[in-house]
Amino acid sequence: MAEIVIIGAGVGGLPMAYDMKKEMRNEDSITVISNNSYFQFTPSNPWAAVGWRNREDITIDLEPVLTKQGIKFICDGAKRLHPDDNKIELESGREVSYDYLIIATGPELAFDEIEGLGPHGGFTQSVCSIDHAMVAGEKWEEFCKNPGPIVVGAVQGASCYGPAYEHAMIMDTDLRKRKIRDKVQMTFVTAEPYVGHLGLGGVGDTNGMLEREMRHRHIKWICNAKTDKVEDGKMYVTELTDTGEEKAKHELDFGFSMMLPAFRGIPALMGIDGLVNPRGFVTVDQHQRNAKYQNIFSVGVCIAIAPLEATPVPVGVPKTGYMIESMVAATAGNIGELLRGMEPSHHPTWNAFCLADFGDKGVAFMAEPQNPPRNRNWASEGKWVHWAKIGFEKYFMRKIRKGQSEPFFEKTVMKTLSLTRLKNK
Repeated sequence: MAEIVIIGAGVGGLPMAYDMKKEMRNEDSITVISNNSYFQFTPSNPWAAVGWRNREDITIDLEPVLTKQGIKFICDGAKRLHPDDNKIELESGREVSYDYLIIATGPELAFDEIEGLGPHGGFTQSVCSIDHAMVAGEKWEEFCKNPGPIVVGAVQGASCYGPAYEHAMIMDTDLRKRKIRDKVQMTFVTAEPYVGHLGLGGVGDTNGMLEREMRHRHIKWICNAKTDKVEDGKMYVTELTDTGEEKAKHELDFGFSMMLPAFRGIPALMGIDGLVNPRGFVTVDQHQRNAKYQNIFSVGVCIAIAPLEATPVPVGVPKTGYMIESMVAATAGNIGELLRGMEPSHHPTWNAFCLADFGDKGVAFMAEPQNPPRNRNWASEGKWVHWAKIGFEKYFMRKIRKGQSEPFFEKTVMKTLSLTRLKNK
C-alpha cells in the first residue's frame, strides 16, 4: 500500500487527484491537503474583479467532491516539508507521512518585494485569487462612482501576463457599458520588452494584435517598466531602454490600480537543498520528478522553469492551463508505473494555450512547444474567443464538480481550432 499525498487543490492539484485516482492500485490511498476549503477557477477572476462573477459562481467546496471520489481531504496549510523523513508538517501541528508526494501548491505572491504593492497594506489590487478579486470588485464599484486614471499591468519578475491584459480590456469594456469610459485615462505598465511578449517571446502576432487592441481602446502603455514603489494614488516607474539603461522616470496618478506581482515558492519549501531553486520553485526533470528526492513530483506554477531570454527588466515564464494539464497527466502515469515496479516513461508536452477574454471579444493563442522555435505558433482574435472562454469555464466547473478527470484543455484546443476554421470559411 502506498500513501500518495497532493499539496494544493487548484487547477493543477485537483485534476492531479482525479488522474491519480485512475492510475493508483486498489490498495493505495490519496490525500489532498489545501489551505483553502474550496477549489477556485482562477481564470475567471478578472470577471469577478468587475462584478461579472461572484464567489459562488467560480468556487466549489472540496470536501464533498473529494469524499465522493474516495479521496481524503485535509484543510490545513503546509508549514514545513521534511523530505528526508517523508513528512509534511502542517500549520495545525499535525504531521502527514507519504510514500509519494505531488507538490501543486501554486506560488506565494511576492507583493512585499515592492513598497506599497498589493491589497494587503498596499495600494494596488490583484486578480490572483478569488479573495483578491472580490476585494478588487468592491474597490471597482467605489471607483466607478468617482472615476479617474487607471494603472494596470505586471511588475518586474511577474510570470503571468495574460490576466493583466484581460483585466485592462475587461475594465475598458465595463466602463463603456457604464458610459463613463470618457472619464478614465488608462495606462498599461509591464516588465515585458514589448506588448504581447507574454514571457514567451510572443506567440503568432500577439504583439500586433494586442498593440492594435490597446490603440483602439485608447490604452497607453509603458514596456521595460520597473515598478519602483507605490503610494496611495501614485505609482513610480522607471522605464528602461532595450539595452537596460534608464530611459525615463514616470509618476503615474491613479484612482484604481491592478498590478500582478512576481511569484516565488511557498515558505514551506523555501531553502530545501536539492528540492527548490533560490526562488523557492521546485526543480523537476522530464518526468516532473525531483532529481534528489525521487518520490517527490511537482506540477503547475510552483515548478522551476528558466526564463526564455534575458530582458532589460526581469520577465518570468508562464505556466498555462494546457501546459499544467500535460504535467498532471505525465505525473499520474509515472507514479502509476512506479507503483507497479516500472520506471517512469511519461513526458509532459509543455505546450501553451490561452483564451484571453476582453469582455466583448478576445485573443486565443497556441505555442507548441511553449518556447521557440515552435512546431505551431498561432494566434487568432474575435468575439468567438469571449464565448469560448465562457463555455470553457462552465465545462471545467461541471467536470470538477462531478469528479471527472479528462483532458479539459486539450478538448478546448480542438474545439477552438474548429471554431477558427469555421470562422475563416
